[in-house]
Amino acid sequence: MVFRRKPRIVATSTVAGAKECEGVIGRYVETALADDMFGEDTYEKAECKMLSHVIDGAISNGGRKREEIDMIVSGDLLNQIISASFAARDFSVPFLGVYGACSTMAESLAVAAAFIDGGYCRHIVAATGSHFASAERQYRYPLELGTTRPPQSQWTVTGAGAALVSSAGEGVAIASATLGKVVDFGVTDVNNMGAAMAPAAADTILTHFRATGEDPAAYDLIVTGDLGALGSRILKDLTWEKGLDVSHNHVDCGEIVYNVLEDEFQGGSGAGCSAVVLNAYLYKKLMEGSLKRILFVATGALLSTVSSGQGESIPCIAHAVVLER
Repeated sequence: MVFRRKPRIVATSTVAGAKECEGVIGRYVETALADDMFGEDTYEKAECKMLSHVIDGAISNGGRKREEIDMIVSGDLLNQIISASFAARDFSVPFLGVYGACSTMAESLAVAAAFIDGGYCRHIVAATGSHFASAERQYRYPLELGTTRPPQSQWTVTGAGAALVSSAGEGVAIASATLGKVVDFGVTDVNNMGAAMAPAAADTILTHFRATGEDPAAYDLIVTGDLGALGSRILKDLTWEKGLDVSHNHVDCGEIVYNVLEDEFQGGSGAGCSAVVLNAYLYKKLMEGSLKRILFVATGALLSTVSSGQGESIPCIAHAVVLER
């Protein structure tokens, strides 16, 4: 999907937990939390508050008022995307709830850009987030069990990011989007998200380059969402087998966010992973000109506790957007 009107991200807002802010993105995050509860009494309420905070932040940073926003496009990882829905009830703005698991940031940007490129809206906020504690007890085990984390696991990012996408103004253009297909290579390990999602990322990246006829060198960076260290290596192998070498400019948000320190195993994951890295670190690099063009490919594992409990494998998806300064 090529956006002729070049919708652009004119402002962003991010919030992240204390653990996330210890890494390289800490100095780029707008709001660094000292307490992952964010002043709330449950993790889920904290996650909802983070989304409300960044949606308001993106609107304010873009010099707009709530009543000027035509739509909010948002999602999260909780059942029935309650963080996004509950956050949206505070804004009195038309709301589209989207779910792509950890690919939701790219999905929401693509949807927002399509509405603006079609002339239906002028200002849309695209947002998503996640919380380590709420995701762990939803997808794996309650923290109270003290379950040992296997070495192939990633750490769900506590954080949220929002982008104000507008039809005019100074910012980062959303030039095009490549929507992904659901891909399932039969991985059943709910801790091994990198291996499950890498084939979906490879499929979308290969589709994008086949459709555009471009070379990977046309981009400063090819950024995946949260494959982590293992998933990133699998992705490079899968694309190389198909004749596409992305090894020279590929980076992964899951590797960036924690610098893959010893106790994070494979790095970061969660819908907030790519949302925070994109809207804090990558956006500022694009705005200052050190990056001029990136392919942002957020990845998501479309599992649930029900499907995992019934022995199902993990279907995954990846969506891509081209961002240009």
